[in-house]
Amino acid sequence: MELPELDEVLARMRVVSLPMATRFRGVDHREAALMEGPEGWAEFSPFLEYDDAEAATWLAAALDFAWSPQPAPLRAAIPVNATVPAVAADRVAGILARFDGCRTAKVKVAERGQTLADDIARVRAVRAVMGPEGRIRVDANAGWNVDEAEHAAHALAEFDIEYVEQPCATIDELAEIRARLRDWDIPIAADESVRKADDPLAVARAGAADIVIVKAQPLGGVRRALAIVAEAGLPAVVSSALDTSIGLAQGAALAAALPALDYDCGLGTAALLAADVTARPLLPEGGAIPVERVPADAGLLEAHRASPERTAWWRERVTRCHALLTGA
Repeated sequence: MELPELDEVLARMRVVSLPMATRFRGVDHREAALMEGPEGWAEFSPFLEYDDAEAATWLAAALDFAWSPQPAPLRAAIPVNATVPAVAADRVAGILARFDGCRTAKVKVAERGQTLADDIARVRAVRAVMGPEGRIRVDANAGWNVDEAEHAAHALAEFDIEYVEQPCATIDELAEIRARLRDWDIPIAADESVRKADDPLAVARAGAADIVIVKAQPLGGVRRALAIVAEAGLPAVVSSALDTSIGLAQGAALAAALPALDYDCGLGTAALLAADVTARPLLPEGGAIPVERVPADAGLLEAHRASPERTAWWRERVTRCHALLTGA
């Protein structure tokens, strides 16, 4: 697509800071730049620590979603999982209650400063709430080495784990832990090894994962993510990067366009926000979210408007990333 001019993007952009219902990824507020194009609203929200080269891909995704028609959907609703941050076990039930009808839970593990005993207690609490029919997947965010991952997977196996997401950092480590766990029938999913890699297909070529986690923003938009899934030849789970409902709508568009959708998607994370930017947030209802464009609400944009200093920071970031995309 031909990129819109920077002045047009900045004129159509609003920056918000939303409170989190539960601290997640070390933050209690989520900042995002939202922009309205001819096709509707889109979100640019790479995490603050990401450099401009990485963040530019997120901007490409936002501009594509706001300025270009998207692939035709193959389904009208997307089943989603609950997301359980690295909280104490006694908080699990309250968090799961925010995810109406979800039959699957993704549980954060390997949190810095916590122990495997904390992880086991958290997963045990999830299983107790969800019962034997619920599905539990765990996400280590590359927090283990291979030996730690093997030990943890064995310890968590009693809870009937659907898969382990990004247990280790490198593709070689993922390949090794996948081989070690093959007899345990615990699949390995790759997230960071796809969305943060120079070559998002390397993990598939190496036979290092059973499942790929794809996110529309980090991969440059719906069409590019669809191409990666097609080339990888592996089942895909569409997830979010703690987006507002506007960002989640792009994730839902990606999930809706996939030829096959074998797993519940990680697109229910609006439930982790204490506020949103739309009058109809994409909260799970009956375990699913609809596939639809989400309009921003002017009153909510104003109520959660970021400070002038933070707004200036995001405008400068967009300016730098836009220059990278256009070669200016």
